[in-house]
Amino acid sequence: MEQAFELVGLTKVFGDETAVDDLSLAVPKGSFFGMLGPNGAGKTTSLSMAVGLLRPDAGTARIFGVDVWAEPARAKARVGVLPDGLGMPERLTGREVLTYLGLLRGLPADEVSRRTTELLEVLELDHEDDKQVIGYSTGMRKKLGLAVALLHAPRLLVLDEPFEAVDPVSAATIRTILSRFIAGGGSVVMSSHVMALVEQLCDRVAVVADGKVVATGTVSEVRAGGSLEDAFVSLVGASTRGAEGLSWLSA
Repeated sequence: MEQAFELVGLTKVFGDETAVDDLSLAVPKGSFFGMLGPNGAGKTTSLSMAVGLLRPDAGTARIFGVDVWAEPARAKARVGVLPDGLGMPERLTGREVLTYLGLLRGLPADEVSRRTTELLEVLELDHEDDKQVIGYSTGMRKKLGLAVALLHAPRLLVLDEPFEAVDPVSAATIRTILSRFIAGGGSVVMSSHVMALVEQLCDRVAVVADGKVVATGTVSEVRAGGSLEDAFVSLVGASTRGAEGLSWLSA
């Protein structure tokens, strides 16, 4: 089976802390893949290395067989990325951001204009044409980031918390777009903390803890007859420490 996204032995160390520890992962072409893990598990660091935003200390990442660090231009042409804490040109409007980045990628000007208009309309940002990005809400920035990821028609999307701070109506729109993307032959890798969302959208999932993959497979395989949330808590060794404390909050 062709792999859309493959990580082999990725490792990243910051000082005395190993953020990602020999992490390996394979995402088949056509999958909607969910990446789960507690805060600090190494999800964002892994995805950043996988798409060329952060150089690994060891290991490789491949997108449709193309090594991200050996052939970055070829690899990045195949992937659209919505990173954590996406930076944008603050003094441009959303339309100007998309136009600038589309032209920077070498797309024809008329095609950039057409795609920009369609993306802004579908993501309900077209009524903000006169507003600079500095005035965007967190949810609006997230939607503009998704538009940037889709602009060059990639075959893989790597999305870090794409639904965070997005209102329910916009979330429904994004779900529809991603489902259509998969139906059209695309592949998606998405990190999220929302178990219900992962169960609803994803066909495969990986659970990451302490910089390692502790479980991966279909959603049904990972949840093993129970709920995905229960499986997640068990796999990452979470506890409800402190639940019996804070007695002073009681009336």
